[in-house]
Amino acid sequence: MESILLAIDPQDPLWIAIAFFCGLGVRVVGLPPLVGFLGAGFILSAAGAESGEFLRITADLGVTLLLFSIGLKLNLRSLGRPEVWGVGVIHMTGITLAMCLFLLGLAAIGVPLFADLDARTMLLISFALCFSSTVFAVKVLDESGSPGSRHGMVSIGVLIIQDIAAVAFLAISSGKIPSLWAIGLLILLPMRHLLQRLMVTAGHGELLVLYGIVLALGGADLFELVGLKGDLGALVLGMLLAPHAKSGELAKALLSFKDLFLVGFFLSVGMTAAPGWIEMLAAVLLVMFLPVKIALYYGLFTLFRLRARSAWRACLNLANYSEFGLIVGTVAAASGLLPPEWLAVFALALSISFVIAAPGAIAGDDLYHRFRNYLKKFETRHRLPGDEDLDLTEVDVLVIGLGRVGTAAYDAVNGDTPGRVLAIDVDQSRIEKHEKAGRRVVMGDGTNPEFWIRAPAIVQDCRWVLLTLPSHRATLEVVSRLRETGYAGRIAAVTRYADDAFDLQAHGVDVAVDVFAEAGAGFVNDLKQRVAVTQSAPGQA
Repeated sequence: MESILLAIDPQDPLWIAIAFFCGLGVRVVGLPPLVGFLGAGFILSAAGAESGEFLRITADLGVTLLLFSIGLKLNLRSLGRPEVWGVGVIHMTGITLAMCLFLLGLAAIGVPLFADLDARTMLLISFALCFSSTVFAVKVLDESGSPGSRHGMVSIGVLIIQDIAAVAFLAISSGKIPSLWAIGLLILLPMRHLLQRLMVTAGHGELLVLYGIVLALGGADLFELVGLKGDLGALVLGMLLAPHAKSGELAKALLSFKDLFLVGFFLSVGMTAAPGWIEMLAAVLLVMFLPVKIALYYGLFTLFRLRARSAWRACLNLANYSEFGLIVGTVAAASGLLPPEWLAVFALALSISFVIAAPGAIAGDDLYHRFRNYLKKFETRHRLPGDEDLDLTEVDVLVIGLGRVGTAAYDAVNGDTPGRVLAIDVDQSRIEKHEKAGRRVVMGDGTNPEFWIRAPAIVQDCRWVLLTLPSHRATLEVVSRLRETGYAGRIAAVTRYADDAFDLQAHGVDVAVDVFAEAGAGFVNDLKQRVAVTQSAPGQA
């Protein structure tokens, strides 16, 4: 029997190894590994390498699982909010028109590649470049542990609005009309309860992972069969599971697979086409337009009543060009609407925008502190629900982060000091669940300096702050924000790695707990209390 490895090009493992070392190199200097993966693609493209079938398949799998994961975290109610659909629609329209004027100006002065564009092609390019990257935004939010924050949810919501426009464009441009069978997809709505029950039955191991992959790929194929974009199918299947409490566990179970397959996507982007000097010049000129795109995002977010810091972070999440530009370029080039060399321009502009946006997203709060006085001038007086000023007093213990560990910590401490424990979390749906359970909880982002301004009295009487956040970087940022407020009490934090525990203590955390190591000790202590385990050593009477 032939090995499945024979289907893989012998060069593909080498390409992946190069991606690994490039990703490792940029991580050392503080950039996300995806920047290194893109760089590896350009290096390989310059060396004459071409993306093979294996990389193409992994790239498609990565994007499909990514959209399925987005669906698992998507709250449909968020798309109906004005700060989401309003910003999404107005920004797409405004940037498309502004980019058209920019391209007309470049064509008027005779810049190569731009001078030969007609009005229809300019409109096509402008439309492709009005979008922001879903892949980049989700990766940044996942790494910072803030996909459920105000700026995270708004960013993802705007991207979903853009994705809907993208699907409509591809359907129209390809002349592919959904078949009448597409109406039958409505049966998925009453089936969502069965799908959710199957997710529960799958348990917590490999069956859960397999179930997620089957739904993501099956949903994509199902939508393709009726003439709709497959990626939309993966997104919709994820959305059907999103209301269930187990959807978060499924998203975490698929995380490693999604990240692994996305390496193929970023490599493929870099290897799309080898840019020459003219293409590089065109890409740089397009990147110079990014400040206009960012400024319009910020103006619209503040106009729709986001606080300055939330609007700023949302802008940084979206401060790039989208991989959709490559999809549009491929479709347009295949139909003769766009010269083939523009594929290289799109790929290079996308990559440069990622390289610029990545450190900006990492240093977002530092930049906000530097320009805070200027940025706050654009804030409106009115606040969105959940952003109001808070009058919070009589707090002895503050728990930041209400996952499983945070919830257990809250319940344990509240048993000793009932009514004097307060919890903070960024996820609105999680807040509602804990409020129904009778816990004292408010929506807020502890990494956001604006939150501590909203609740100036929260740390006056507080003796302990317990940090149970999923991201090490987010934990460090909260510690920094607490010290800036003048908090003089004690801080305890959980972490998943021993070296992170040492890092937290070096930054002023009084007690840093390796949650996995403590889980074993806690299990034994609990067991001793329950069944009176003997304290004598094995073999002793």
